[in-house]
Amino acid sequence: MSFQYGGQAVIEGVMMRGPSRRAVAVRRPDETIAINEKPMGSITQRLPFLKLPFIRGVVMLFESLIMGIEALSYSAEQAMGEEEEEKISKWEMALTIAFSLGLAIVLFIVLPTTLIYYAGSGIQDNFLRNVIEGIVRLAVFLGYVVAVSRMKDIRRVFMYHGAEHKVINAYEAGKELTVQEVQRFSTLHPRCGTSFLLIVILIKVVIFSGVTASGLFGQIFFRVLLLPVVAGVAYELLKLSGKYQDKGLCKIFIAPGLWLQKLTTNEPDDAQVEVAIKAFDAVRKEGDVVHVR
Repeated sequence: MSFQYGGQAVIEGVMMRGPSRRAVAVRRPDETIAINEKPMGSITQRLPFLKLPFIRGVVMLFESLIMGIEALSYSAEQAMGEEEEEKISKWEMALTIAFSLGLAIVLFIVLPTTLIYYAGSGIQDNFLRNVIEGIVRLAVFLGYVVAVSRMKDIRRVFMYHGAEHKVINAYEAGKELTVQEVQRFSTLHPRCGTSFLLIVILIKVVIFSGVTASGLFGQIFFRVLLLPVVAGVAYELLKLSGKYQDKGLCKIFIAPGLWLQKLTTNEPDDAQVEVAIKAFDAVRKEGDVVHVR
């Protein structure tokens, strides 16, 4: 299997990405499953140099963010039982992306950097300061995940997240994708976005340690400026970890990310697994030997 399938959980459903299209499957209030398929157009098709290592990770991050917002919009509409799809406008898309990025920058860059700037002013070693900052950043992330996981709707999203992982794990193991077979697999997967975020936090410690800037605003500015570099490196490490997940050293490397996924995935019920299978079925690469039903 040369193509690595992926996806994300949405409201009462799952979005899956295939080699040429993406599909969102959502459980409607009447218990039927609505499926929305869409061709996957990437800017890398027009500009092949964007497929180069370390660059492709940044492109993938932005395209996944746009795709994810579209999928969430569709799933929210279907989960509420609306018949007509309301297309999200380009302005709404831009504002949503800007808000998401802004919130991430405030929580995971501005807040930790500011805390360490004032509380750790006596620490002279730049690497040590960045290690402590990384610990604070991880604590903020864990606190955020734990807080949102207490919400009933988010707990259901995490169940669909587990269903998405189970389907991909079963497919990559070469198993027939029936609900009963898929339920035997783990809700954890090394290529998960949760693992990506953990890798980002670790990479920041290394990269930011090589950058010195005077003043709080100077430090925040360079951390934001280096985000594409961090994302590019983290993406390549995530792909490598997925490719060599059965190797000894790689198992040690991916273990923290898998532990972290225990906070963002829950065991799904059979109905949720059925939705995830339907989404995968819609994007499955023709010629794959595994039969999905």
